[in-house]
Amino acid sequence: MRHGRLATGMALGIGAAVAGTLALAPSAYAVEPQTATISFDCGTWGSGEATLTATQDGTAAAITVTTDAITSPIDVAAGSVSSTLTLSKNGSGTTQFTGNANPALPAGSPVSTGPMNGTVASGDTLEGQSLKITVLGFTVTCDATSPQNPGAFVFD
Repeated sequence: MRHGRLATGMALGIGAAVAGTLALAPSAYAVEPQTATISFDCGTWGSGEATLTATQDGTAAAITVTTDAITSPIDVAAGSVSSTLTLSKNGSGTTQFTGNANPALPAGSPVSTGPMNGTVASGDTLEGQSLKITVLGFTVTCDATSPQNPGAFVFD
């Protein structure tokens, strides 16, 4: 009987310690929405919709873009696309996310680039304005022709 009470007391003590640890753990950072769509006009390269996927880890954020506005004319090796995404910041001014990461792109496939990295502060509201992609020495600039749907990224 005595061992049963001791075991119950230990279990309750361990449970309280775990609950206290979880309560003191830092909260996870989140961006909402995590995925948005936007339309781009890329001039002679074409136009179409893009999907933007955002993540956040503290003040570091990353955005990946996949768009059918531009298709790869030839096979493109992974890591050979340089990109800059310009976003409006809090309704005034802009910020840029940059990177040179991409998966391998077979000829004719939609362009996917990112993650492009940037810095955010709690409460920042960012919405895509333009995308500049450089691949094989060619630079393509795409301008947003629609607002992000379902809305701008809001960082925690």
